[in-house]
Amino acid sequence: MKKQQYDQLGETLYYETLDNGLKVYVLPRHENNKTFAIFTTDYGSIDDHFSPLGQKDAIRVPDGIAHFLEHKLFEDEDGDVFDTFSKRGAQTNAFTSFTRTAYLFSSTSDVHNNVETLIDFVQKPYFTEESVEKEQGIIEQEIRMYDDDADWRLFFGLIASLYKNNTVRVDIAGTVSSIHEITKDMLYTCYETFYHPSNMVLFVTGPVDPEEMGALVRDNQAAKSFKDVEEIRREYGDEPDESNQKEDVLRMNVQTPKVLLGYKEGGDAYPLDGLTYELAVQMLLDVMFGSGSQAYEKLYREAH
Repeated sequence: MKKQQYDQLGETLYYETLDNGLKVYVLPRHENNKTFAIFTTDYGSIDDHFSPLGQKDAIRVPDGIAHFLEHKLFEDEDGDVFDTFSKRGAQTNAFTSFTRTAYLFSSTSDVHNNVETLIDFVQKPYFTEESVEKEQGIIEQEIRMYDDDADWRLFFGLIASLYKNNTVRVDIAGTVSSIHEITKDMLYTCYETFYHPSNMVLFVTGPVDPEEMGALVRDNQAAKSFKDVEEIRREYGDEPDESNQKEDVLRMNVQTPKVLLGYKEGGDAYPLDGLTYELAVQMLLDVMFGSGSQAYEKLYREAH
C-alpha cells in the first residue's frame, strides 16, 4: 500500500486502489482499543435519474430507493447480518445521505472477520418481493415518525424553499406513496449501477496492521467477479440559481417557535476550495446568527 504522512496531525494514511477500482484506506491508531470500519458508495437520495449499467436510456426511480436499498442489504437468505455482528460483540449501523450510502461497524476483537463480513454482506444483495413488501411497511412507519419531528420538518421545509427541481428537496426516506412503488427489480437495477467496487470506498482505522488489512481486502475482492466498469451517467435536471420561494411557514404543536435561514448560491464557481470554503461559510454564519450574535438575541427575545 502507498502511504501519506501528515506531520501536523502525527498520522500516516495507507491507501490503495484495487484492480476492480475499490479504493481502500487504512489509518493505524495503535493507541486505540476499538477498530472502526466504514464501507461507502457514491450513491444517495438525489440519484433518482440515471442510466442503468449496460443501458443508454435514463430511467427515473421512486424517491427514497437509495435509503430502501440500504435497509434491505442487511438481510439475506440466512437472516439478518446484525445478528452476526452482535454475536462477535461488534456494533453495526448504516445511513443514507443526499449523496452517499454508508455501512459501518466498530469492535474491539475479531476485526478481520468483521471487516470481511462488512464487505461481503454489502456485496451480496438478496431481495424478494415478499421482503420488499414487508420493508415498505417498516419504512412507512419511519417516515410517519419523522413527520412528527419539528426539527426534521423544518430542515426539509428550508430545503424545499431553496430548491425547485433538484431531488434534494425530497426527504431522504422518500414519501409514503413513493416507497410503495419500489420493486425487487428496481432495487437490483440500482444496486448493479451504483454498488460496483469502482464507485465505493473502504476506510478502516484502529489498532490494525495496514499491510495485513490491505492483503485481507485484496484477497476478498480477488475471490469475487464483477461486471466491467462503466461510467455512471446521472441526471439532475436544471436547477435555477434563485430560490424556489422566499419564505414558508409550517405550523406544528411546538413549545418554542423555530426558524431556519438558508442561502442558495448560484453557479458552480466558489471563491475558496472545498473544506476551506465550507469552514469559512460556517464561521460567517456563526458570527451573523450564532448564539452569541445580536440577531440570535433579538429573535430569542421576540419569541419570548
